Amino acid sequence: MFIELESITRDVKVVALTVAAGAIDLEIDGTTLKRDIEFEGSTERIAEKAHLRGRISTETEVECTRCLEPVTKSLEIGFDDVFVDPADEPVADEIAVTGADLDESIAIDGKIDVAEVIREQIILALPEQTFCRADCKGLCPKCGENLNLIDYNCTESEIDPRWAALKNLN
Repeated sequence: MFIELESITRDVKVVALTVAAGAIDLEIDGTTLKRDIEFEGSTERIAEKAHLRGRISTETEVECTRCLEPVTKSLEIGFDDVFVDPADEPVADEIAVTGADLDESIAIDGKIDVAEVIREQIILALPEQTFCRADCKGLCPKCGENLNLIDYNCTESEIDPRWAALKNLN
């Protein structure tokens, strides 16, 4: 779905839509959308800048950082994105950029791609590390078995042949 930048006025317009989970590719290995994305928001023009704000609700499946088991995460994301027309951008080779300028996006071809905004907000809301449980034991470094599922110990007495000579040092 695209919103024409010209159609955004000082009057608040409500935007509500459902995006199919398969319609957005997060492009993150081990992370998938598990249910459709619900978006409820509004558009408004404030001081010549277009605002798209709202709330995104969805569910993702992410691999546990330690054991790689799937973990389901519910996401409720609130945001306020600011868009400007490329024609309104300064054309000088060097300009001073303020902190507020960093929060603005350029509406390419005068359109806001709502699906791309939703994708970006979901990616930003995902935690860097996800654990299936706080005491996750992870994978065995020798054989790769999930240590949460079995009571398993690889033989600790087994020495890597590259380090065998160090065993005799006293």
